[in-house]
This record gives sequence, structure tokens and C-alpha cells, in this order.
Amino acid sequence: MHGLGNDFVVINSITQEFTPTTEQCRTIADRRFGIGCDQVLLIQKPLNQDMDFQYRIFNQDGTEVEQCGNGARCVAKFVRDQGLTTKDEIAIETLAGPVRLFMDPDGQVRVNMGQPHLKPQDVPFVAGQLRLRYPLTIDGEIIEIGVASMGNPHAVIQVNDIEQAPVKRMGPRIETHSRFPKNTNVGFMQVISRQHIRLRVHERGVGETLACGTGACAAAVVGNHQGLLDSTVRVQLPGGDLKIEWAGAGQPVWMTGPAVLVFNGEIEI
Repeated sequence: MHGLGNDFVVINSITQEFTPTTEQCRTIADRRFGIGCDQVLLIQKPLNQDMDFQYRIFNQDGTEVEQCGNGARCVAKFVRDQGLTTKDEIAIETLAGPVRLFMDPDGQVRVNMGQPHLKPQDVPFVAGQLRLRYPLTIDGEIIEIGVASMGNPHAVIQVNDIEQAPVKRMGPRIETHSRFPKNTNVGFMQVISRQHIRLRVHERGVGETLACGTGACAAAVVGNHQGLLDSTVRVQLPGGDLKIEWAGAGQPVWMTGPAVLVFNGEIEI
């Protein structure tokens, strides 16, 4: 499946019991020796009876992560297509906490991504008090970043031209910077207007992807926090557009976008 080109292998672990090892995740995600994907998504029975499903996310390198917005939309479509539920509102457990998914009549999926966290200690990011921007030293160069957590950590850098943004050079260095104890996703944001940004994202444990749902949310939140963006923003990613809505402090972030099934199949593990 994919959400704007951010692609996934989605595994039904409800009707078949299977939890992949780190090495199995790497094999499945390998684009030459496996199926190939940015993340492997595992759908299991919920631990909490108030939830419909448990949703686990494994990056290409086999690490398990807390949240994936594009993946969440694909999970909603998957459980409906597979006949695992007929609900239009679906509650799923993630490592980042509960997430609610809403199936729109036009086939788009709307996701309540929960409240963002901007305090450095909640990202986590090593810094003092809450600020609009933080200086970060990379290879002797000082850059300014915003930080936010959408259940997973994000650094957001404003750039003048998204096409010229140093994603491949700076992304890995910021991802593993010592001030991010759990590493971080890195978004490069070009502000087109108060309602429109362009974004490229270097994802933690993956590299640059065609789209990142939590990255789009984090960029919209950071841009709003810095006074650059309105409450509703069109986020234009290499793979397509997402609609992000955030009414401000204390409110959840809403993400709306597509989810697409590419093919069903089997793999021998």
C-alpha cells in the first residue's frame, strides 16, 4: 500500500499469528531481495478492549517506531478492505498512544493525530526552555530548527527553495545529532503562503521518502507556532498533498489524505 508514495507492506497478524524479527523486517523491506517498502506495518488484536486494533510500525532498518501518519491511513483502508471491520470510525493503538481514523465518503482518510508536543523535553530534544527556534551546530555550521513531537520526534528547518534543500547531506547528520536522544525525523519546509507549504522529509531509520504524514503535521505545527502559517495548511510533498488542520495549543492535529492498495500477495518467511 502507499500514502502519497510513502509505501508499506501491511501484514494481517489477526487471522494469522506473525510478528517479524528485525532481520525479517529488513528482508521484507529490501527493494531488491524482498518486497520493498519504507515501513512494514503490523496489524494485531488490541491490548485495550476499547480499541479496535493494535498497529505497529517497523522501519527499513528493522527498528520499531511510535507513529506513522501515512501508514495510519493505509491501516484504515486495509482493515475495511480485508473485512476486519465495517466501521467508519476506527480506533487503533500505537506506541505513541491511541489514534482515531475516519473514512470519508470520497475515499480519503481523516486522522486525529492527537496533540503535538513542543516542549523540548517532550520531543525529546536537549535544550532549555521552549523557544520558536533553536540553534543547532552541524559540521561547524549553525542552523536554526523548530522541534515538535507527533508521538515521534521531528526537526523542522525553513528553506528558501525546496529543490535545493540539503536533504541528503544534512538529513542524516541531524537525524543522529546528540541533542536528539532518540534520533529524529527531519523536515525541510518552504513556505509558499500562510496556507501552503512545500516539504521534503528525511525519515529516521529510512532516509528521504516521497511523503511523511507525521512530518507534514509537525511542519504545519512548527510553522504555526512560529507565526508563519494559518490553522489549515496544504502540505505539498513529493508524492502529493495532505491537508493539515491545527487549531492551536491544547487541540489535536487533523490530517486528511489518500490511502492506496497496490497489490495483495504472499511471501515465504
